[in-house]
Amino acid sequence: MLNIGLLGCGRIGQVHAASIARLNHARLVAVADAVPDAAAALAARTGAEVRSSDAIIASDDVDAIIIGTPTDTHYDLIHAAAKAGKAIFCEKPVDMSAERIRDCITVVEDQGVAFLTAFNRRFDPNFAHIQARIAGGEIGDVEIVTILSRDPAPPPMSYITSSGGIFRDMMIHDFDMARFLLGEEPVQVYAVGSSLVDPAIGAAGDVDTAAVTLTTASGKICQISNSRRATYGYDQRIEVHGSRGMLRAGNVLENTVEAATETGFNRAPTMHFFLERYERAYINEMAHFVQAVAAGKAPTPGIEDGLRAQLLADAAALSLETAAPVRL
Repeated sequence: MLNIGLLGCGRIGQVHAASIARLNHARLVAVADAVPDAAAALAARTGAEVRSSDAIIASDDVDAIIIGTPTDTHYDLIHAAAKAGKAIFCEKPVDMSAERIRDCITVVEDQGVAFLTAFNRRFDPNFAHIQARIAGGEIGDVEIVTILSRDPAPPPMSYITSSGGIFRDMMIHDFDMARFLLGEEPVQVYAVGSSLVDPAIGAAGDVDTAAVTLTTASGKICQISNSRRATYGYDQRIEVHGSRGMLRAGNVLENTVEAATETGFNRAPTMHFFLERYERAYINEMAHFVQAVAAGKAPTPGIEDGLRAQLLADAAALSLETAAPVRL
């Protein structure tokens, strides 16, 4: 049984608590949050104790730490948890600074603790199935990957101003997915972006509509399209074209019923947001972490994957600023 302490009882913390509750070999021991009522409410639902973050990290009855707190707290919590010998499950991004992520890598490696960067989309059954079939050689050599990721509506401006920008906040998932599917590291990044959804986002120095092209050393290409607005729901699609064929994963709909009338064919809308769309991915992600730690194996994606996605996000931001491709 893996005993887990949860730091951060907001939306993502509640998702992880629900995932733990569905696993047979994990138990949520304690929770902490800067908002006492949030910690108390989650503790009441899960049977966990409310403790401070420091107390959870120091607790002998806690084997692993989930870090679901704001990004600017991750650095200190990672260092503390690693030095306490705890396995670490950390929400993305690991940190907004690549140099600070490198510091975290050093302490994690020095202490020899397990670390998972929570890129949950790798654990989506459809996307994982595509990757497995690519690895099995079904479509030959990958030539071009297309990733479309569009939110139904922008987050609040209070979030936008502290998010680090669309590349580091939203597209970072797609950068990791690109690496997952390409099988090679991108060496060049070219980004374009506009503020078309909300002028306030542009006034805050960010964009809400963006496209990025990644190129690997062998010439493989990945095209990523992001938007903060999709009037039809949460748009999450992937297509991988190879030398012997193509694999594609479409949107997950609210149901599979299709109606046909004189007006045409109609299907259900897409899942509304990430909590519904990626529910199974969050459960699979937590199960992978628990199983890897119990077996003494390194979870994946690891902290190095967190760094590489951050470097791609930084390069995209620089490319947008300079209107030029950026070499890595």
